[in-house]
Amino acid sequence: MFPKGTIYQSGKSPERADIKISLSFKRRLIYHFISKSGAGITAFMILSFLWTFLPVLKEEVYYDLGLSKDQPAKTESRIDVAEADKVIAVQKEAEGWGVNSYFSIVIPKISAASNVLANIDSGNKNEYTDALKRGVAHSKGTYFPDQGKTIFLFSHSTDSPLNIARYNAVFYLLRKMEVGDNIIVFFADQKYEYKVTEKLFAEPEDTSWLNYDSSQEKLILMTCDPPGTTWRRLLVIAEPLK
Repeated sequence: MFPKGTIYQSGKSPERADIKISLSFKRRLIYHFISKSGAGITAFMILSFLWTFLPVLKEEVYYDLGLSKDQPAKTESRIDVAEADKVIAVQKEAEGWGVNSYFSIVIPKISAASNVLANIDSGNKNEYTDALKRGVAHSKGTYFPDQGKTIFLFSHSTDSPLNIARYNAVFYLLRKMEVGDNIIVFFADQKYEYKVTEKLFAEPEDTSWLNYDSSQEKLILMTCDPPGTTWRRLLVIAEPLK
């Protein structure tokens, strides 16, 4: 073992003396390397142990506490599936009426069902005339279901059942609607139901209903009356079913 030699010799060495032991630079370097390496190896072993066994310990804790780390993901997955099932059910119901679930209206009492064309300018005759050939028109500037405001839809009527197809007169029998009757609107793969609360007549030049303000959501359906004329406007007003 380094260093070595005689430190004290009886009878020859003084009673007291200072002893200095010194290693060479090379040996000091080796000593420090070994001592530091030992600490590093110890730290590495501790980290390796934690890395290996921490997941196992974590699972044991989850199990003992009755928890499951996958539970939130499974719950979210179940919610997604439930929502998808609702959408599919709405799409199938709309399809059963012969309309889409993107935007359409169904009035069971009068067997009226039509897709709705959104954001049609009611002040542009060419635009709304073309739209009414293809379905019911949603007046531009009014709102959509579940927005808490007024939804304004309009369509043709006609004086003869023979002209219903010719003019796409979806609201031909709208005058038969009474307070309490139901109306269904499909919008963005959701189903909204409304109940008629009022039926009234207005002059052709009365456009105030386009800007009708209400403290709650209202659905307004408008067509010409009597059917096949432009003498006046028939308005059916409905509110969302609670």
